[in-house]
Amino acid sequence: MRKSEIDDLLGAMLESHDNVSDLNITVDRPLQVESAGELVAVPVDPPIESLSPFQAEIFALNLINGDRRLTEMLVTTGSCDSSYYLPGKARFRVNIFSQRGNISAVLRKLETNIPTIEGLKLPDAFKKMPSERNGLILVTGATGSGKTTSLAALLNEINATKSVHVVTLEDPVEYVHPNRKATFNQRELGLDYDTFANGLRAALRQAPKIILVGEMRDRETAELALKASETGHLVMSTLHTVNAGQAINRVIGMFDKDEEKQIRQRLADILRWIVGQRLVPKVGGGRWAVHDILANTIRSNELILQGEQEGKTFYDIQEVGEPFGMMTFDQSLLHAYEYGLVTEDTAVNYATRKAVVQRGIDTIKQKRGEKTTDVEGLKLDSEYNRSVFGARKK
Repeated sequence: MRKSEIDDLLGAMLESHDNVSDLNITVDRPLQVESAGELVAVPVDPPIESLSPFQAEIFALNLINGDRRLTEMLVTTGSCDSSYYLPGKARFRVNIFSQRGNISAVLRKLETNIPTIEGLKLPDAFKKMPSERNGLILVTGATGSGKTTSLAALLNEINATKSVHVVTLEDPVEYVHPNRKATFNQRELGLDYDTFANGLRAALRQAPKIILVGEMRDRETAELALKASETGHLVMSTLHTVNAGQAINRVIGMFDKDEEKQIRQRLADILRWIVGQRLVPKVGGGRWAVHDILANTIRSNELILQGEQEGKTFYDIQEVGEPFGMMTFDQSLLHAYEYGLVTEDTAVNYATRKAVVQRGIDTIKQKRGEKTTDVEGLKLDSEYNRSVFGARKK
């Protein structure tokens, strides 16, 4: 297949369904796309019912487009990341990898419109974050949970309100920010720098006020991010953790055990916000983002320094921290359920503490005048009472 044919197939996949987020190229499967969170086959003409190893490899080679660095990385490490532009239609973040001796590829569609805090309906805490002058903001969650999109909305707000220099280190560049009030320099891994650590080290000499690090992957990158936060920069980055508490433990775990006390002290000084994010099924189709938000207050600062203990956890602090912009995933799920955005089953299934969410749902139902239980028809067994009291009298 020639490049033009590959582009035609990618275009057909992109337009085959609504809400397409990913294109999937896997041996022994048809062409597939992820639409509204579900993987579905794409009919093409002539039909491709099952991709052969050769077809999948041709796809991958066209996506790599002769890049020797990416080819070498694929051969030596088993995977590589790049970006791909489909003229007039879309940009993609591409991951090509080997599996059981065959080549697969997944293309994540990148949105061209810069998201906004209002457009994404993000919690009010996101409106406070752009006003931070220095420190560290972390957005955590699984791959595909929308971390990059939320950070793009933050940068968009900064772009509209602050005259500052912003340097981003991304893999790849997903949202291209125009120079409005702020000045953006967006650098792409592999094209403009070789590792996040080296890119961040160079960024410290480029006089930015704000630095976006696509992901804190290792100790060296984490150390440099902490150093940048301590020297007057506002650093934003992502981690693959479930919630705020785990994010702190993950950063601490990147360092040696004998450094734990020092790292906790540094985090207590520089950490501003941690946001956990998950996408859950939305009523009517699509997905809805729920959040777990931790702010650095006196109480949370104490736990960062000393660690969580029985009866003193980040969850407990977040649960009563609404005045400071904090919330738990469970509170976010209950809010979404109250406004009819998610079903009861979704709220319970994605809950951190299911009993808490179930009680919250019952409270909401009571306010609405709805039933909170399916148990009906209970009545006193009068015959049982007669037989019991009759036996006692005898």
